[in-house]
Amino acid sequence: MSLPQLLDTYAEAFDMRCTRLIVTAEDEHWLDSALRSLTGYAASVIACDAEVGVERRLSSDESPDGRPAAAVLCFGFSASSLGKAVLQRVGQTVMTCPTTAVFNGWQDQAQRLPLGRSLRFFGDGYQKSKQLDGVRYWRVPVMDGEFLVVDELGVGRGIGGGNLIFQWSDPRDGLQAARAVVEALNDLPGIILPFPGGIARSGSKVGSRYKGLVASTADAYCPTLRGRVESALDERANGCYEVVIDGVDDGAIRQAMRVGIEVLRRFPLVAIGAGNYGGRLGKHLFALHELAGGDVSADESAI
Repeated sequence: MSLPQLLDTYAEAFDMRCTRLIVTAEDEHWLDSALRSLTGYAASVIACDAEVGVERRLSSDESPDGRPAAAVLCFGFSASSLGKAVLQRVGQTVMTCPTTAVFNGWQDQAQRLPLGRSLRFFGDGYQKSKQLDGVRYWRVPVMDGEFLVVDELGVGRGIGGGNLIFQWSDPRDGLQAARAVVEALNDLPGIILPFPGGIARSGSKVGSRYKGLVASTADAYCPTLRGRVESALDERANGCYEVVIDGVDDGAIRQAMRVGIEVLRRFPLVAIGAGNYGGRLGKHLFALHELAGGDVSADESAI
C-alpha cells in the first residue's frame, strides 16, 4: 500500500483565550453526565459561545478530591466572552448534575475568571465561603447537599484552528481513518478536538455571498461542486474530513498534528493537507512537511 500524498501546505491557526477546569463527581456515571452537558454545542465559535472539550481523565492521585475527575479546556476569542460562556455552562450543566464539584485547573495563571463568586448568588444568601490551601471555594446549598465550586479560574493564551484535512476515495477508508486519528489524539495533553467525534465534515471558509454570514461552506473541498468552483480535491478523491485541534500552546498543536499525520498515513487515503487562509486569519502557521520531518514521499510502502 502506498502512502497518501502529503501536500506542501500549512495549517493556519489563531490566538484564543483558554481556561482549564477540573470536574469531579461521585462516580463515572455522573462525571460522564456532567461532561456531556458541559461540552455540548461547543464545536466552533463561529456560532457557539465557546469551543469546549475534555482534555483528559485524571487519575485518583491527580483528582483534587480523590473522586473520578476530568480536565476540561474551554476556548474563546476574549477573556470576557470566555468567562461568560464558562459561567453559564457550569451553572446550567455541572451545578445541576448530582454530586459534582469544580476546581481550578490552571493555578499558575495570573489572570483569572470569576466562577464561584458569581454562581454563589444561586445560594440566595445561604452560600458559604471556604478556604483550602489558600484557594477560596464556595459551598452552594443544593438538593443533594452542597455544590463545591472554586471562586475563580486561571485564564491564559491558547491557539485555535490547528487542523488536518484528509482526502479519501472510499468513504469507508475515510471513516476508519477518522476514528483512528481521533483515538490517537485524545490521549495527548493540552489539546481538545471540539467537533462531534473529533471530526468536522462541514469545513468552512471566511465570508459568504450572503450578507451577515462570517463563514460559509469550504466549497473547494466539496466533491459535489467540482466544475462549479476551483476544487482543492485530488481527482481521485470523493470527499474529505477535517480534524480541528485547539491547544494550550504552539507545542501542543505541533505534537498533535505530527501524531495525526503519522496515524493518517497508515490508511489508504488519497492525500493529507490542511486548511489555511493565505496567512490572513492567524499568525500560527504549521507546515505539514516540517511536521513530518521531511518524510513526504507518496510512493513508499507503508509498514
